[in-house]
Amino acid sequence: MRNRNGWQRVVVEGAAILKGMAVTLRHLFRPPVTVQYPERRPRVAGRYKGRHWLTLYADGTERCVGCELCVIVCPSQAIYVKAAENTPERRVSRGERYAEEFQINMLRCIFCGFCEEACPTGAIVLGRDFELADYRREALIYTKSMLQEPYPGASGRDPNREV
Repeated sequence: MRNRNGWQRVVVEGAAILKGMAVTLRHLFRPPVTVQYPERRPRVAGRYKGRHWLTLYADGTERCVGCELCVIVCPSQAIYVKAAENTPERRVSRGERYAEEFQINMLRCIFCGFCEEACPTGAIVLGRDFELADYRREALIYTKSMLQEPYPGASGRDPNREV
């Protein structure tokens, strides 16, 4: 950049200040945008990835077969699955195995959706819930009971779908 004499420098810097103040003045006379949260919940985008859900089939059996593909594909290593074998007396899922323990550490999760894409049965889905804050770290490690739908279709996904 070339050297400028005193007056040129004053003019250039003064123009920059006026340009910035013009932006401020333009916004000064616009009506404020106030979000009435939590009375009115904001709409999220169609592709928003929020809270995780473990879905169920329409008959109430679990979709998760304990394959651990979600664990493998998770870039932040936020998922833990301990698989167990189904027995003829106790059928938890439609596969040979089921997830005896399933945990997602929401402090580590980056909400990328890779777990949802990798799941061969469509057991894990990311919903639209975004209110996930808590005061204790332990409360942000979601266990299987916290992740599972209370009834088939509660997550917003059709329980009769194949994948």
